[in-house]
Amino acid sequence: MEVRSLAFRTDLLLRRLAGSVILDHPSHQVVRTPANPFFWWGNFVLVTPDALPDALGLFAAAFPDASHLAVGVDGTDGEAGHRAEWERHGIDVETDTVLTASFLRTPAHPADASLRTLTEDDWELAAHLRHACDESEPSEENTAFQAAKLAEERRLCEAGDATWFGAFVDGQMRAGLGIVPDGQGLARYQHVETHPAFRRRGLASSLVHFAGTKAMAEGARTLVMVADPDAEAIGIYRSLGFTKTEHQVRLQRSVDP
Repeated sequence: MEVRSLAFRTDLLLRRLAGSVILDHPSHQVVRTPANPFFWWGNFVLVTPDALPDALGLFAAAFPDASHLAVGVDGTDGEAGHRAEWERHGIDVETDTVLTASFLRTPAHPADASLRTLTEDDWELAAHLRHACDESEPSEENTAFQAAKLAEERRLCEAGDATWFGAFVDGQMRAGLGIVPDGQGLARYQHVETHPAFRRRGLASSLVHFAGTKAMAEGARTLVMVADPDAEAIGIYRSLGFTKTEHQVRLQRSVDP
């Protein structure tokens, strides 16, 4: 299967670097992340639009014991088939906006913070920030997922496959993000987050600009960001020079109804 979606191509890049197992079929791909079984989008099926009618069966065959459903739809225009039919099955259709930039504008209101790459001693601060930003219902599964995801990000940085950045205020990490280059001119942002008590202070925009500028200085020609079209953050990205390129469609459900 030849993946057309820029968002899923960079998602799959990250999964490969993280050690996920990816099985390729003519109509779909199966992605497994054994190190983090609670990570929905580390354990999913990516289908072509033509294979959408078979999506539920393909996922069930690949993950017979899963307590979730996660199906990505390869494409660029946001096509998800008959949304009403998915909703009838209790499935959420998530359509995100994929933005790209080949240059970045300087933030209108730069943050009063220290911006830098994370050191070995900063990962505990990153964990505190992740916990503060997590709006999920507390559960053992979510705690395990978050711990495994942060450990994965750290391993990627230690291997030189990614770089994580932080915005520090009074010695505390109040915003963070990662960048993963593909070695061929693309660089994908990961997990842009700001502590709830420090939002609207320019931390995110300054950090996105800082990290992206460094990535381009190291060879990236196109920066890739995937964002919720209804979230406030997308306005920040557009103000920095990101423009809409395509859409990413994901079908998901927590448990069988």
